[in-house]
Amino acid sequence: MGESFDMVTKCMSFTLNEQFMEKFVEPGNHNSGIDLLRTYLWRCQFLLPFVSLGLMCFGALIGLSACICRSLYPTIATGILHLLAGLCTLGSVSCYVAGIELLHQKLELPENVSGEFGWSFCLACVSAPLQFMASALFIWAAHTNRKEYTLMKAYRVA
Repeated sequence: MGESFDMVTKCMSFTLNEQFMEKFVEPGNHNSGIDLLRTYLWRCQFLLPFVSLGLMCFGALIGLSACICRSLYPTIATGILHLLAGLCTLGSVSCYVAGIELLHQKLELPENVSGEFGWSFCLACVSAPLQFMASALFIWAAHTNRKEYTLMKAYRVA
């Protein structure tokens, strides 16, 4: 008679140090060597959202200073920071997908587990294009206002 193995799924939380531990070629086998690709994909998908958040907050501060100073150049900087934040978000989503695909090549999913992306993944996928659109709007607004400002300045001189 064949033996029946019941798999138990258990949720665990990891500390910050455990998030940055090396991933192994054979998951769970510490003697199989370090899988550098999976290790750095995991680290990037963990760090890039924080970089994106920092860029967005810094962009908000620069945008606020642009409103206070009534200057156009901080608006361009805000647009560039939003562009970089969007790239970080897109990079994080890409690293997550690539890391999960590499893991699924090494391990098969248990029978009762579905390998679907959740709502937070979908939110990140929507967030990156929105950051790109915000960047384009900031840069477009700065460019448009610069032309109008130059025309207004020429009118005053005449």
